[in-house]
Amino acid sequence: MTYSETCEFLYNQLPMFEKQGAIGYKEGLDNTIALDEHFGHPHRNYRTIHVAGTNGKGSCAHTLSAILQMCGYKVGLYTSPHLVDFSERIRINGEPISEEYVIDFVEKEKAFFQPLSPSFFEIVTAMAFKYFDDMKVDIAVIEVGMGGRLDCTNIITPVLSVITNIGLDHTQFLGTTLEQIAIEKAGIMKKDVPVVIGETTPETKMVFEAMSTETHTPIVFAEDEQEIITAIHTNHGTEYRTKNFGILTGELMGYYQEKNTNTILCAVKELEKLGYLYHCPCNRESACKNKEVRDGFKNVCGLTGLRGRWQKVSDVPLTICDTGHNVEGWEYLSKQISAVNCHHKHIVFGMVEDKDFEGVMNLLPKDATYYYTQAKNHRAISGDVLKMYGMGIGLSGESFPDVATAYRIARDSADNGDLVFIGGSSYVVADFLKNCI
Repeated sequence: MTYSETCEFLYNQLPMFEKQGAIGYKEGLDNTIALDEHFGHPHRNYRTIHVAGTNGKGSCAHTLSAILQMCGYKVGLYTSPHLVDFSERIRINGEPISEEYVIDFVEKEKAFFQPLSPSFFEIVTAMAFKYFDDMKVDIAVIEVGMGGRLDCTNIITPVLSVITNIGLDHTQFLGTTLEQIAIEKAGIMKKDVPVVIGETTPETKMVFEAMSTETHTPIVFAEDEQEIITAIHTNHGTEYRTKNFGILTGELMGYYQEKNTNTILCAVKELEKLGYLYHCPCNRESACKNKEVRDGFKNVCGLTGLRGRWQKVSDVPLTICDTGHNVEGWEYLSKQISAVNCHHKHIVFGMVEDKDFEGVMNLLPKDATYYYTQAKNHRAISGDVLKMYGMGIGLSGESFPDVATAYRIARDSADNGDLVFIGGSSYVVADFLKNCI
């Protein structure tokens, strides 16, 4: 098979939640354990950091990876979903997994895994863990796919766990209350492995404290640490004044990154305590101090390939895309869009069916023109449905058959001093980056 044929096999022959929804989700770890045993438990041959949470886990995982890279480590990074190409999910020091490795893995191993009827995510996780072992990484940052307790990444025993926050997302699988969802995400907490919790509510904090006691897990609540003293958002990044790391410039510019940054800095302090920043494989005495942390924050996109986080793709007209896709994310995005100094706002918008589209749309700025659309995804909500709901809450706009068309009309309608924003779903941003950039 060619690379494209191999990717199509993975997408279409294996149940894939991202395309199919509930039928692509497999609960339980039986397949994961069978695959792990088949490959000889590769994740045991390198150290790992486990990152879970409703929002921000991708930004946190990429930034921690960037910092560790600047410290001289060979760093694996496993995240999902991808935006443009499958290989984005599995990286080492920012370089995507090779096409040849993907082809060889599927051709050699499908006789074993096909009888298991695994999900797409189960196979890709096994591929990532084996790839990192084959390539002899020093450490890998592993992002949870969904939840935590029953997520197939949860076979690892990391040196550090991070849980960014808890929101009402994937409620059909994880529970309908914050407490229930927190229980699922707290399932990544392991005995004697420190965990950093980014944000809590009274009900979720009780869950984490109880799990910490049950599992003898050292726990740090980043909200109590307050590493960030001030944050100033500019056109070139976010300048943070911090308690222990001096002044940092964060390349990621979303308002929501302030919370992520506080979580990351608390995670960095835990890694320092564990010796993972000061005892680097580069053999430089006291090599990894604040400079490496600052350089990681300043260059996270270039170091790791991260895209779609308040990403500016054009200055004239100002054009920005963002993968925020739920109510918690849009509470920040709506404020940031509203704060942009421009003549008029043009928003290309689409969502998928398992998200609270009504909750998100009630947060959208009223002083904008909307270009409702749907990504090329079976879970996408019709742009016509979004338009009808938007009309009912006072949003002005039309629907378009695909993201490329919606963006083209928005761009052509915008004056030089306007803003064009593309978002509402990771898949809308993915279609935009694939077809319009």
